[in-house]
Amino acid sequence: MLEALWNNVDYVASVVLFCIGLYIIIAKNNLIKKFLGLNIMETAVFSFIIALGVIDGGDAPIMGAGAHAPFSSPVPQALVLTGIVVAVSTTALALSLIIRIYRQCGTIEADELREME
Repeated sequence: MLEALWNNVDYVASVVLFCIGLYIIIAKNNLIKKFLGLNIMETAVFSFIIALGVIDGGDAPIMGAGAHAPFSSPVPQALVLTGIVVAVSTTALALSLIIRIYRQCGTIEADELREME
């Protein structure tokens, strides 16, 4: 059992990170903390996707002299790069909305915002 976990430590780390982010989203009332939990979950998904694309003993997918199969897949890396760009822009938008909420309501605690409605 321990050997199987050790051989798949990258997958286990991704699942642990995802669970930590999910706990933060559920347990915390501060909007910034909730969004940091969401960013941790995004990072966990990115690392999981990258771990799926890794091939033991694989080379970079560049054809040339001395290249031999198997190749590591470049598709997961491209997907994660696109996801990182989307995550950064979403983070900027969310933080600007949180600043706007704080200026208008005077708090960023979710339970206090629910009481104001």
